[in-house]
Amino acid sequence: MSLQIFSVGGAIRDALLNQAVKDKDWVVVGGTPEEMTQLGYATVGKDFPVFLHPTSREEYALARTERKTAPGYKGFEVHASPEVTLEEDLARRDLTINAMALPEAYSSGLTQAHPELNAPISTTKLAEEFAKVFTAHGIDPYHGLKDLASKTLRHVTLAFREDPVRILRVARFAARFPDFQIAPETMQLMQDMVQAGEVEHLVPERVWQELAKGLMTAKPSRMFEVLKECGALKVLLPEVNRLWGVPQRAEYHPEIDTGIHLMMVLDMSAHLNASLPVRVACLMHDLGKGTTPKDEWPRHIAHEQRSVKLLQHVCERLRIPVECKELSEVVAREHRNIHRSQELNAAALMRLLERCDAIRKPERLPDILLACECDARGRKGFENDAYGPSTRLQEVLKAALSVTTASIAEQAQKQGLSGPAVGEKIHAARVNAIDQLKV
Repeated sequence: MSLQIFSVGGAIRDALLNQAVKDKDWVVVGGTPEEMTQLGYATVGKDFPVFLHPTSREEYALARTERKTAPGYKGFEVHASPEVTLEEDLARRDLTINAMALPEAYSSGLTQAHPELNAPISTTKLAEEFAKVFTAHGIDPYHGLKDLASKTLRHVTLAFREDPVRILRVARFAARFPDFQIAPETMQLMQDMVQAGEVEHLVPERVWQELAKGLMTAKPSRMFEVLKECGALKVLLPEVNRLWGVPQRAEYHPEIDTGIHLMMVLDMSAHLNASLPVRVACLMHDLGKGTTPKDEWPRHIAHEQRSVKLLQHVCERLRIPVECKELSEVVAREHRNIHRSQELNAAALMRLLERCDAIRKPERLPDILLACECDARGRKGFENDAYGPSTRLQEVLKAALSVTTASIAEQAQKQGLSGPAVGEKIHAARVNAIDQLKV
């Protein structure tokens, strides 16, 4: 058979949803590695044949099938040959809305039908035109278009259960498309996979990769709620899973349940367009409340220190980047002190800045404060409140950094002082500068 090329997966889905098309994937049916090389494509795939287009540098993969050979997401035998059909290739995909294809000849609309044109009216028109093209020429053997219309996340075939990463992907898509519902049979399949122990075989890097993507969606709470419902959260993040059902003092947390509070904090981080490190810090900030003895409920004495220890274990286990870990440690340890910082005197404020390492890394303080703002506003009835500590602490840091340390060190040396004594002089000058503030 002659070589045929199809656009597949997320590009089709996003164009039909009138969303930005960022990553375009192509499948080559009826081709061989030799043919691709002769056409100028560069080989990049290690586990299966993937090639880079000579000019666009987009990825083109030969149509393939997969057969389960061992537990986990790497336990597959891949078969790519000219005999593999497009329908067979689409059958190995996770969700029906990701298992649609369009011949290359009709795929030019993918570069046009998305909001990046900054012209809402014409963009909508282009998306409608693309939908017409897909209806006429698209390949949709598993009824993805129907599920897209009904806003349903549904597995393609029972092959779904062979790859535990798909549990994470469904949870992530649920967070990206919060108005979509997971088909009951798909949720049941996910629960069965967890019961079978498939999730335990996931490698840390892949878990983190999917969690990071889910955290950056419009409603990250949905990802964790889905993972909790299917049982995967208890396996992957038991430190987070145990927060549900743990009460807090109602006068500070009208939502009461710690797990519900965490979900509100995460969604507030998305609402405030926070960076990934900030969102990770939000996720980790209250882990210690899950280990509070029940006889101490609803108080959580010293939960900050317990949170730091727990998040360190999580970061090590999932190999979370150092930037996320360090920010999380500061936020977990200091968020309560930051919340009440308006009650502190100049000396206490200076000690708080030092514990946050804000003098050495002043550029990190806004992220710390943003995570604390998400915590403060991630409570029932507090969602629209201004967060006073943010403005004040940035002014406090500005005052502390205004102190000219070189001149103080020079004067101290003239007085015969050195080492720690010089540091004390600088510290005192910064406390004085903070004390002069009228904020």
